[in-house]
Amino acid sequence: MKFPLRVSLAAVALSFAVPAVMADTIKIAYIDPLSGAFAPVGQNILNSYQYIADKANAEKWAGEHKFEVVGFDNKGSPQESLNVLKTVIDKGFRYITQGNGSGVGLALLDAVNKHNERNPGKEIIYLNHAAVDPDMTNSKCSFWHFRFDSNSDMKMEALTTFMAADKNIQKVYIIGQNYSFGHQVTRAAKEYLARKRPDIQIVGDDLHPIGQVKDFSPYVAKIKASGADTVITGNWGADLALLIKSAKDADLKANFYTYYASTTGVPTAMGAAGIDRVKYVGYWNANNETFAGKDIIEGFKAKYKDDYYSMATYSVLAAMGQAVKQAKSIEPGKVALALEGLNFKSLNGDDSMRKVDHQIQQPLYIATWVKTNGKDVKFDQENTGMGWKTNQKIDAFVASQPSSCQMKRPG
Repeated sequence: MKFPLRVSLAAVALSFAVPAVMADTIKIAYIDPLSGAFAPVGQNILNSYQYIADKANAEKWAGEHKFEVVGFDNKGSPQESLNVLKTVIDKGFRYITQGNGSGVGLALLDAVNKHNERNPGKEIIYLNHAAVDPDMTNSKCSFWHFRFDSNSDMKMEALTTFMAADKNIQKVYIIGQNYSFGHQVTRAAKEYLARKRPDIQIVGDDLHPIGQVKDFSPYVAKIKASGADTVITGNWGADLALLIKSAKDADLKANFYTYYASTTGVPTAMGAAGIDRVKYVGYWNANNETFAGKDIIEGFKAKYKDDYYSMATYSVLAAMGQAVKQAKSIEPGKVALALEGLNFKSLNGDDSMRKVDHQIQQPLYIATWVKTNGKDVKFDQENTGMGWKTNQKIDAFVASQPSSCQMKRPG
């Protein structure tokens, strides 16, 4: 009887050893638009993740563990995203990342929470690279969600402080996409401008269907008729590129203050008409003070004939690598505890993942579209000969905002 027992014990040991070997790869499911109007942005970010994953693996950011980022097309739809989530869970993914659309983000956040409550020991983590609705780290904060982009209130605080100093701004028109993020942008813009520059008039406030408007000329006509000298918009992807194109075609002289003018398609749509007139607020500028990330920008361009602008892909994998090493595990529960309060370096400097709400604390940049000059503006976008000049870098502690999060932690 001893011999069969030894065999069965060996078999049991082997069955436990196999997952440990397979766990060598940290598989991250990228759930974002890879078809439809927002596909160019979605594909750029997927390429960015995969490029940074190759770098992280070569440099052993997570020790012997490897990163693999696999793309899944959610078509920009919350419902489709939930279907994809079921698929990736069935395929054994324990980490997901998403960012293009807070409507999708909120749906995934709720689904991840429910899955983790029902499946103790099989939890998944949601690494948020770009969904910036403030509620996600306030009233709807979750132990299983980590945001690596500054939320829209943080960005609007920085943007309106910068705007408040410009006495030429008298009339502002707000235009955005009609979903959660668009609503948050218009709310914050009105609230913060009223506090900082009560003399500024809000002369228009439009919300349009997301990803459905092909011709923005009627909206631009309204902006022109309002006499606005300044436009604030949270639009992204095709919705921003088409808005800017219509503004250019109509010779609208207003200045644009944006969140996402550095994303795919917008630089080409702006062209020379946007010089000195379009700004963005974001967590990074390729033409930063030390040109941090220069090798990545150049390598990415050589490989994909495209621009690297989604720096959150670097932040996510840098933080994950450090957390995995610290946790000595790739189990989501242990990694989540290591991510909380983590201090790590990204391309914009020293960042941290705030424990109270899992909202990254990082610097913010405000930059203006100008001609490249080989000095402080070396990198152009989309081969236009134009790029982004930093107006201001806001330190992380200045960009920070309080949180109303009442986080429930496991156990």
